[in-house]
Amino acid sequence: MATDVDGSPLILTSRLSTHTANLEADGRASVLLAQTGKGDPLAHPRLTVLGTFAAVARDSDDDARVRRRFLARHLKAELYAGFGDFSFWRMAVVSAHLNGGFARAADLEAADVLTDISGAGEMVAAEEGAVAHMNADHPDAIELYAVDLLGEAEGPWRISGLDPEGADLVAGDRTARLMFKERATSSSALRQALVALAKEARTKP
Repeated sequence: MATDVDGSPLILTSRLSTHTANLEADGRASVLLAQTGKGDPLAHPRLTVLGTFAAVARDSDDDARVRRRFLARHLKAELYAGFGDFSFWRMAVVSAHLNGGFARAADLEAADVLTDISGAGEMVAAEEGAVAHMNADHPDAIELYAVDLLGEAEGPWRISGLDPEGADLVAGDRTARLMFKERATSSSALRQALVALAKEARTKP
């Protein structure tokens, strides 16, 4: 799975698979996101996201963005993403259910789990260029974000996506989330947020 700029789940499936046929018949579905670890798996937090999947039409306005964000998260999927029987699907989230472990649960609305992109059209339009620029010209800053600010092990880390609230970082199968200090809705605000976090990481004792 990957996510769209607002956090909506994205999947890539083949028409040869049973679950694609099921989605074509009825797009209602749920996605279970779980944090694993030692001990009883039911003691670890997990989030069930519920909604309706719809196929993203090839060459549509959404296709390029969805394709780019998914492949940035799953590099090896580029080998087959262009095959004729494969298609991207995007979930329109309706609600979610959080189970934080024993006796800790909550029902959530879509707004509780999605990123607000209202008024952030300029930032969304600048995302592709900003991601490419950071990965090509500032890999050292991205490594600082992950290691010094988020406490992750060394990478190499890269940015797979940007949105008004933060940056998604990936290193192989590892992922990390870097939150901005303030919501960024323009390209200049996005640049300032990334520069400020790099400075913070470099000055951190």
